[in-house]
Amino acid sequence: MKTEALKKIIKEAVREAIQEELKEVLLEAVKAPKAVVTQPVQESITSPTTLTVTQTPKKSLKEQRQAYMDILGETGLNLTSKDAQTFNPQGNMDTTSPNGALPGGEVGMDQIMGLMTSK
Repeated sequence: MKTEALKKIIKEAVREAIQEELKEVLLEAVKAPKAVVTQPVQESITSPTTLTVTQTPKKSLKEQRQAYMDILGETGLNLTSKDAQTFNPQGNMDTTSPNGALPGGEVGMDQIMGLMTSK
C-alpha cells in the first residue's frame, strides 16, 4: 500500500471520529437543563497597583570585604589561604609526553585483523 493512500485513509477515519464525538457533545449540551439566571453577571475592574522598588545603595569594596569578614567571624571560622586545598593529581602519568605513552609490546597483524572482523 502506498503511503499517500494510507494517509488518506487515516485522515478520513480521524475526521469521522471527530465528527461523531462533536455530535455527541452537542446533543448533550442541548439536552442539558438550562440554568436559571436570576442576576446578570457584573464585571468589576480594578486598577493595577504600582509597586515601588527601593534599591539598596551599592557598597564599596571595603564595606563588602568587611561584611564578609563579619559573616565569617560569626561562624567561628578563621580561614586563611593556608586552609585552601592544593591541586595534587594522582595517577600514572608519563612525564616525557603530555599525551602519555603506550605501554611497550608488540601486536601482530592477525590480532588486528581479528579485531576488525569480529564486529
